[in-house]
Amino acid sequence: MRSLLRTSRTSAGVLDTALLRDVSLVCLASGVVGVSFGAIAVAGGLPVWVPVVMSLVVYAGSAQFSTVGVLLAGGGPFAAAATGLLLNTRTAAFSLAVADVLGRGRVSRFVGAHLVTDETVAFALAQPDPARRRAAFWVSGLGLFAVWNVCVLGGALAGSALGDTGTYGLDAAFPAVLAALVLPALRDDAGVRRAAVLGAVVALAVTPSVPAGVPVLLALTGLFALALSRRPV
Repeated sequence: MRSLLRTSRTSAGVLDTALLRDVSLVCLASGVVGVSFGAIAVAGGLPVWVPVVMSLVVYAGSAQFSTVGVLLAGGGPFAAAATGLLLNTRTAAFSLAVADVLGRGRVSRFVGAHLVTDETVAFALAQPDPARRRAAFWVSGLGLFAVWNVCVLGGALAGSALGDTGTYGLDAAFPAVLAALVLPALRDDAGVRRAAVLGAVVALAVTPSVPAGVPVLLALTGLFALALSRRPV
């Protein structure tokens, strides 16, 4: 633990103002999403502890939104957990990309692996040298983790007073957030767009005949088709 604290202090010393500003802005955006997640999860009928514990243990925004969305739609826990796990498998590749910045101690590597997200990896890989990569990863990672969990707790406590989410239009927030998460990839990659269309067609086709949550899993057919199309010949 001492080595982890020492790493964090050393990291803070090599960051410039521009990077700290960018990290702060991302933390602010993450906090807004965290409040929404906590509020909607509880207002939709889940106990306060569910989004709070999920944010501490899972700590993956898209996976959390998808898992809770499946639960609120009436899907079973297996379908919800499987959806979140599948969405979170991308972090395995992210971990390999930043393995050198996590440190060598067991505690720092364990904590660092938990802090691997799209944002922390992006901040780390954008830096020109190992010291700055390590600094960017740890400062953004610890900052985002703290902000996300505090805001999810605040949103969850507020959500218990909201009542029916449909009254405020909050029942549409989960699909809206998920759409926002995938729009950049759809805009930049024609292959991803084709995969998304295929997945949507499959999900819509099976929705009348399978339990809630299962269409989301079957929509991954599009992802598998994309992976096969990009395999080297």
